[in-house]
Amino acid sequence: MPVACRRAPLAAPPANSPEAFGLQHVAEPEPTVPRRPSIAPPMPAIQRKFCLTRFAWMVWISVICQSTGIVSADELPVDDVQATNYSTNIAPFLQTHCVVCHSGDDFEGEVSFDRFEDSANIQENYEFWEKVLRLVEEHQMPPADHSQPTTDEIASLAAAIEAEFSSFDCSSAKHPGRVTIRRLNKAEYNNTIRDLFGLDLNLADDFPSDDVAHGFDNVGEVLTIPPILFEKYLQAAATIAEKALADEQAKKRVLPREAANEEEQVAVARENIRQFASRAFRRPITDDESDRLFAIMRGAFERGAEKDEIFQTVVTAILIHPNFLFRVERDPEPDDEDGIRSLDGYELATRLSYFLWSSMPDERLFELAGSGELTNRDVLAAEAKRMLADPKSQALVDNFAGQWLQLRDVSSLMPDPVRFPDVDESLRRSMRRETETFFEQVVREDHSILEFLNADYTYVNERLARHYGIDSIHGDSFQKVSLPAGRRGVLTHSSILMLTSNPTRTSPVKRGKWILENILAEPPPPPPADVPELEEGGVVLGSLREQMEEHRANESCAVCHRKMDALGFGMENFDAVGAYRQRDGAFEIDASGELPGGVAFDGAEELMQILVQEKSEQFCKCLAGKLLTYALGRGLTSYDRCTVKSVVAALENDGYRFSSLVTAIVTSDPFMMRERKRDQ
Repeated sequence: MPVACRRAPLAAPPANSPEAFGLQHVAEPEPTVPRRPSIAPPMPAIQRKFCLTRFAWMVWISVICQSTGIVSADELPVDDVQATNYSTNIAPFLQTHCVVCHSGDDFEGEVSFDRFEDSANIQENYEFWEKVLRLVEEHQMPPADHSQPTTDEIASLAAAIEAEFSSFDCSSAKHPGRVTIRRLNKAEYNNTIRDLFGLDLNLADDFPSDDVAHGFDNVGEVLTIPPILFEKYLQAAATIAEKALADEQAKKRVLPREAANEEEQVAVARENIRQFASRAFRRPITDDESDRLFAIMRGAFERGAEKDEIFQTVVTAILIHPNFLFRVERDPEPDDEDGIRSLDGYELATRLSYFLWSSMPDERLFELAGSGELTNRDVLAAEAKRMLADPKSQALVDNFAGQWLQLRDVSSLMPDPVRFPDVDESLRRSMRRETETFFEQVVREDHSILEFLNADYTYVNERLARHYGIDSIHGDSFQKVSLPAGRRGVLTHSSILMLTSNPTRTSPVKRGKWILENILAEPPPPPPADVPELEEGGVVLGSLREQMEEHRANESCAVCHRKMDALGFGMENFDAVGAYRQRDGAFEIDASGELPGGVAFDGAEELMQILVQEKSEQFCKCLAGKLLTYALGRGLTSYDRCTVKSVVAALENDGYRFSSLVTAIVTSDPFMMRERKRDQ
């Protein structure tokens, strides 16, 4: 029995008692995450209890979410090498250029150096030092109105920090991490019912919204069960059981065998339910679980229930069982020396299917899980490629791309109808579908992920083609077309452009910030509280660029806006709804810019070329990190950077194909293993 659902020893339970269902308290300790610099507050512990009375029994479920100037150190121990490197090559730079603003109680920009006395502590602060190095190398820090370091000083600091990075040990000990027990979210519930019964009921559409963490709604730490959700689960389970037994095809999935005579009825019924529960729990059920389910059937029979009602009762019980509603994985045993265990075939099949399909495993995955073959990395990679080619991988478009690119929000956007009267529901739907279709084709045709940045083609229907000024496209079906000059990649799709605009005008700040967060994984710090936003509407004095120049006159603002605004202004040839333009009212568009380090461009097409040529590694790290988060259902830790690094290397070695991104993730230690809580 999985540790996360451990049962207390029981005598034979009454048929209508909670114990008859095997539903005892489900306890899950909080995952231990290595300390990271000022990213999120500690995860709260959450506990919920639920009461169920429908069949005269009560169930309580409790879930607790839980090179230049480097000192020679050939003869020094490793710890001394790091301390010497820090005190000799890093600390003096910080003292001269940084600590005056980034220390004490009023440190700026969420960056403080107070905690680093004699070491960079790179194992736990890798991301922090990545940020420091990036800001200094791009001349974003120190601010322009402060004394500036020389080129040699920057080179020396960079070499010293790179030396710290090289000391990060990915091999000394495995840390695959630990995933909090995960409830099925709304999309997963609907898809699982579809594949379990062959019924498209979509009853989860009526469930409360799933909470989001780390950008996704499949993260275990926030997938709690409030009382109203458990009530919805019970109602849905009863409805599904009733419809399944009334539908001939669905009934065959529940009861595939028929008794040849009256003597076989009990044995056949028990075997049918054993097989069905094994599929529902996504692993073979135990003899104890089989006995408990049979006890439910026997109890219904003794109450005089009809045959179909007996089966409805036990199917309902299965559908509200923790092993159906949750993706349960067994923890390492207490006496495991390293506190790590490899997942078994069924656990891997479940991780893989919910990653790529947002649903339960199919028969082939169950077969490979049962034979043990799925634990072989080559087999696992081959299955991932098979699944990407399956239509069910549309779930990756809907649920990963929909959240990474925020496409789920497009349908709710409402541009000013006076300024943009042509934008209606049909056009908004077409905008979203363009980006979804593009992502889908990258997956199905196994294109390079760099095409997200520089593709010279897209998919449009007649309505969207007209919006883009493309002729000769007719009808509602989406067709592949070459993009006109100026448009390249998804960043010039109307969905993204409208998503990153205000209702009345474009927003270079929003567009630049969106690129930093979702493409480069370089999120800027929050703005100072006393900085006003540009006013919407009213009399415009000067072009938007001129207004922005005045807006960021404060040097503390300019530090972040210098890069953020440059990225956003590169998209200024597109208005607030993504239509191409050369003028903004009385002003000619200036879409030129310069990124930190002196890299200049003019317009979106040149900007996309720079992102591919200069920032492809950052983009790959960003996408790999987001997809790994989605695949695991947890936030990433410092130790996960080793996996991200290996995934990026796999991408580079395979032409950046999407399948290499996925296979590198599913064959990684964090995906294939589970770690015990650190202090256990």
